[in-house]
Amino acid sequence: MSEASGPDVRGPRLPAPPHTLPASAIVAALDSDVEQGLTGAEAAARRQHFGPNRVQERRRRPLWRMFLAQLADFMILVLIAAALISGIIGSLVDTLAIVVIVLLNAVIGLVQEYRAEQAMAALKRMAAPGARVRRDGREHDVPAADLVPGDVVLLQAGNVPPADLRLVEAAALQIDESALTGESQPVQKSTAPLDDRDAPLGERANMAFKGTQVTRGRATGVVTATGMDTELGRIAALLQSGGQARTPLQQRLARFGRRLALAVLAICAVIFVAGLARGEPAGLMFLTAVSLAVAAIPEALPAVVTISLALGARKMARQHALIRHLPAVETLGSVTFICSDKTGTLTENRMRAEAFWAAGETLESLPSPGPEPWRTLGLAMALNNDTRPGEDGSLAGEPTELALAEAALAAGLERTRLEQSQPRTGELPFDAERKRMTTLHRDGDAVIAYTKGAPERILACCTRLLAADGERDLDSQAVLQQAERLAARGYRVLAFARRRLARLPEPLDASVERQLTLLGLVGLLDPPRAEAASAVELCRSAGITPVMVTGDHPATALAIARRLGLANDDTPVLTGRDLAGGAGASRWWTDTPAPVFARVSPTHKIDIVGALQRSGQYVAMTGDGVNDAPALKRADIGVAMGRKGTDVAREAADMVLLDDNFATIVAAVREGRRIYDNVRKFIKYTMTSNAGEIWTLFLAPFLGLPIPLLPIHILWINLVTDGLPGLALTAEPGDPDLMQRPPRPPREPIFAHGMWQHILWAGVLIGGLSIFAQAWALHSGSAHWQTIVFTVLTLSQLVHALAIRSESRSLWSVGLLSNAPLLGALALTLLLQLATIYVPWLNPVFHTDPLTAAELGFCLTLPWVVLLAVEAEKWLCRRGWIYQNAAQ
Repeated sequence: MSEASGPDVRGPRLPAPPHTLPASAIVAALDSDVEQGLTGAEAAARRQHFGPNRVQERRRRPLWRMFLAQLADFMILVLIAAALISGIIGSLVDTLAIVVIVLLNAVIGLVQEYRAEQAMAALKRMAAPGARVRRDGREHDVPAADLVPGDVVLLQAGNVPPADLRLVEAAALQIDESALTGESQPVQKSTAPLDDRDAPLGERANMAFKGTQVTRGRATGVVTATGMDTELGRIAALLQSGGQARTPLQQRLARFGRRLALAVLAICAVIFVAGLARGEPAGLMFLTAVSLAVAAIPEALPAVVTISLALGARKMARQHALIRHLPAVETLGSVTFICSDKTGTLTENRMRAEAFWAAGETLESLPSPGPEPWRTLGLAMALNNDTRPGEDGSLAGEPTELALAEAALAAGLERTRLEQSQPRTGELPFDAERKRMTTLHRDGDAVIAYTKGAPERILACCTRLLAADGERDLDSQAVLQQAERLAARGYRVLAFARRRLARLPEPLDASVERQLTLLGLVGLLDPPRAEAASAVELCRSAGITPVMVTGDHPATALAIARRLGLANDDTPVLTGRDLAGGAGASRWWTDTPAPVFARVSPTHKIDIVGALQRSGQYVAMTGDGVNDAPALKRADIGVAMGRKGTDVAREAADMVLLDDNFATIVAAVREGRRIYDNVRKFIKYTMTSNAGEIWTLFLAPFLGLPIPLLPIHILWINLVTDGLPGLALTAEPGDPDLMQRPPRPPREPIFAHGMWQHILWAGVLIGGLSIFAQAWALHSGSAHWQTIVFTVLTLSQLVHALAIRSESRSLWSVGLLSNAPLLGALALTLLLQLATIYVPWLNPVFHTDPLTAAELGFCLTLPWVVLLAVEAEKWLCRRGWIYQNAAQ
């Protein structure tokens, strides 16, 4: 049911959006009655037609289908094939290892997907469990799920509107819509129709929306939308419609896996044919080719990626960032834009009085003790106030009044103490028509009336201005201009006035709000978080562009953006209307230097994220409200607030900030970049090792040498060298310049920046050293030549792991001891290799022989050539002589 057309209740339809129609027209179109409500029979018939007032969930896939979906990745399929081949050639250890890795990744993926589908359940939890309605002329409490269009619903403070309502009566009604619209302060509601058909949700003052919170007053409304037709239901539909995009690392590894499989098959075919041409036995060459194929595929890569992400997530949890979707850890390193919600994310989500004007002077706080007129202004702020002590001893109440009371208290003016000498004797509550609130207090034999409200309404009732030397004539136009200047700075402005009366008037009516004396103006604002400005600056230093996207008022958004350094006086603020259905969003980031979006809807947020993604950017979206959830899901990484965020936002996000600290994102970005660097190091390490094995087997026959390695040697090297040292590379600390680099280009291949060139030449070097060792052993007449080749190849790969700990910094500047797990892995691998040589019962298994001291010394010395060569490469790289244009 669209909002424009309204419910089809056996024929009648709303001729226009409900916020544009008079309340009487809504009631008539829905064939209802405000005093009597629907009849029980009519409500039952409509419930049969419209269904229950619930947010619907799409049918979930069974667990077994979710599990099989985890095995559809190309790299996983290659690993399954490698496991089968390993089993065929008798390497059951490799088969078991690969199967465990595949199952581990599938289980982790299953858990992640299952948890990600909890967003809809969180939406359902937001629904009001019950509602008070008028039916058959009487008031009833009914389950919220039983509401139908046309039902008359009664609201009071503390209620959650159970459906979308067109208000027909409202008395001092205020509703907190921050979770739905992003508006930081409760919205004053009224019943008058609006002229603008396309007014944003935050400006539809005559509507109450499902899932919001009544903070003050009472109201009667008629249901215009239920279930999935409510604004909350539309957000649920947006959450259901989007899929989970693959992360940059997943995309890169998928391309890498496809290309690697094709290359490995081609190389193995060449080696098989070359061996047959030399007269080698066909069975031996088949096993060699198959062994090489298994060895060339980095089956440890998924495990390395998973462990890297898991360790990174654990580290980030200690820094107050909870990762719900493991690949999001790495995605942070690719983020180029952070689209941040304002309320509760960049700001504290609490109002604070920050600007005070009286008698031509502006201060940032009330003076204590305060001279006139400041003292009387403070008295009005404290006494014309309905805050109350909370259960924990702190003040509780409506956010605006709470901010006023706290500002007065900071100046030494406490309401409970003041009321001992000036007790409240009467009041005129705030209402939407007067836009004023007045409280009357006994002061000796007289009565003082304190009034607060919108500046234009208060000034219309004032004749005098209180100054330090007493009352003087009031220049209303000058005061109004001052109020406008404060409003232009993003403040919500309230005016305060007073009137002395000889006695309490009877009857008490609006006549007491005449001939007032203006006391001053107060500007209130939801202030930025203390650490947010520095976090924004850190983002920029890392090459990330922060953008504010909020449902709040443009002036308020711009004021906060200026304080955070996101904007300046010339920065345009674009609204949801400016996006023109998404077309504007495709241009803003190139046309606007530091953009700010205000009055945007959930659909607009998705448009903005989508426009950035289409232009090749990776986007993080932060938020805490229900209105943020669809964009959190659509973004490359959604970041929700853990303390003040809604369940819906947290369930839709990839990462939750446990401390609601925007600066935590910066630490998470650094961790993401470190993890990606370490994954690249592992790929560089394992692919160079595999290349060394391939070159060794490929070149030996062409140089007239016998096959240097047996299949068992290849599988052992692959298992030992790719295993422990490769996993230990995940513990490598990040380079000092991680946060001075720009983000990786989103489409940058994983082999960029000289990586494929390194794999090529370093693989040739390792293969060349192995063949040199074979030739030396044969020339010297050693009967252990195959063991020597086996050992030199293994140890060359271990030395290579030490050499590539940084892409540009030398091993000495990195620090030999800065990665203790790697040193331990290298030492253990060396011991295992020596065991295959010197443990007698392993010699027949691995076809090895004990080496002499001279032969062992040769094998221990030759591999260090790899370290010298890699250090020379890094020396050339630091000087900018190589790899400057290698990202291809």
